[in-house]
Amino acid sequence: MVLGTTSGAGKSWVTTALCRYYARQGLKVVPFKAQNMSNNARVVSSASGQGEIGSAQYFQALAARTVPEVRMNPLLLKPERDNHSQVVLMGQVSPELSALPWRGRSLKVWPQIAAALDELRAENDVVVIEGAGSPAEINLSSSDVVNMRVAKHADAACLLVSDIDKGGAFAHLYGTWALLPEDERRLIKGFVLNKFRGDASLLSPAPERLQELTGVSTVAVLPMWWQHGLPEEDGVFDDRSVARGSVDLTVAVIAYPRMSNLDEFQPLKNIPGLKLQWVRSPSELAGLKPTDWIILPGSKHTSGDLAWLRAQGLDAAVARHAGQGRAVLGVCGGLQMLGEALIDPHGIDGNAPGLGLLPLVTVFAEDKTVRHTSTRFLASLQAHAEGGTAGGLMLPNAQKSAPGHAPSGPGVGGSDVGTSSPWYALAGVPVAGYEIHHGQTAQHAAMAAAGNVAYAVLPDDLGWCNAAGNVMGVYLHGMLEDAAVLQALFGERLQGEVPTLDKVFDGLADYIGNHFGPGVLDGLVGR
Repeated sequence: MVLGTTSGAGKSWVTTALCRYYARQGLKVVPFKAQNMSNNARVVSSASGQGEIGSAQYFQALAARTVPEVRMNPLLLKPERDNHSQVVLMGQVSPELSALPWRGRSLKVWPQIAAALDELRAENDVVVIEGAGSPAEINLSSSDVVNMRVAKHADAACLLVSDIDKGGAFAHLYGTWALLPEDERRLIKGFVLNKFRGDASLLSPAPERLQELTGVSTVAVLPMWWQHGLPEEDGVFDDRSVARGSVDLTVAVIAYPRMSNLDEFQPLKNIPGLKLQWVRSPSELAGLKPTDWIILPGSKHTSGDLAWLRAQGLDAAVARHAGQGRAVLGVCGGLQMLGEALIDPHGIDGNAPGLGLLPLVTVFAEDKTVRHTSTRFLASLQAHAEGGTAGGLMLPNAQKSAPGHAPSGPGVGGSDVGTSSPWYALAGVPVAGYEIHHGQTAQHAAMAAAGNVAYAVLPDDLGWCNAAGNVMGVYLHGMLEDAAVLQALFGERLQGEVPTLDKVFDGLADYIGNHFGPGVLDGLVGR
């Protein structure tokens, strides 16, 4: 089990690395996290068909070379507001649990958490468990279902990880150990210092003194590694990242407070010449070039994030960018924001006017759509669209001769108005991803009757673009993780080599193999 002295200590990526390390030893490995709080979720198999788990456990399962499923993350809390979360138990939304106070849930959820863990232990050689926050949050220990209650139930060999870059790591390690009762301390088998920068010889005599006080040795010092390639579990990942090579394309993602599934943009960080920028104010959009993109990501509370976006003045900045013919992409909640209105008859999310960049209306349904989807971008827009083609997508006559609309490929120049859309390159391209949404979106009937039509880019009401072709919205999460889509949009930049998660996982396993003490990792699983 991987525990942390704080949130952000590095539990998720160390767990992922261990999953691949043990899988490469020929062991049958699965990850487990009893309770995750995150708006980054993935669709996986469940007893009832398909359900949701935290993205971190999804990636950990792939690292373990196994199929992700709901038992790997039995309880998922998806924050909607500062004091309320949607509760997902065994992959399915539970309104009953969502209405309960925090401490009232543990008795109801622990039997299913324990059963899932026991089943996984019985079926596999190694279960790599991830904790949450800190195991020494003594205000929560009576209702704990994710840290030491899990560790004791599984009699797990525990590593305790601390982020030394923030300072105070030895105090964090000692304080965490000291606050645990004796029967829980005995499970701590090693301390890990993560994100270390500097001369490791300067750490002495602190590890030795810590071992004298606790009887626990420091089994690894992991140097700072910014570009390991794995998305961070919480918040905006790696704001300090820089593009590979000279930057000629910026993709600006609006970082509203309840954005979700932001990990799906991680592959963009591996595109040469592309800078991924997280944006929270209009001034950060002021320097965008005509060829740069704006992305509105998913949201766990679309109406609330839309209100935040307006309060920052970002609505006007996005509208200006779109009005100049520049590329805008909305994903799931971002698609809903691009429309004319959000209508919420069941109190799911909230009513709100949209940004008005696509003539669409979203109605929130009681039932949640959760599924994997494989489809293909349409080779043309809707059949009634008239005019010429650009990159395979039909354009209306009004746009046929607009300046700058000649196809020139993604990231290539063009006038400030009517810049060629990168979305044209997606015509006919197969794509696989996943859907997680209450909203159901359709044409605005009155606007369509008046001639203002959103043109389908994906079948089954999964995606549309505006008449100019520069503003596109899709319900499909994971589009920018799909190799065919990356090749279509960035083929020249990638020169035929699409980055793969397998290379990332192998790199993580090599890293911890090189930095843990000899025999430590094998010893943790009794080898």
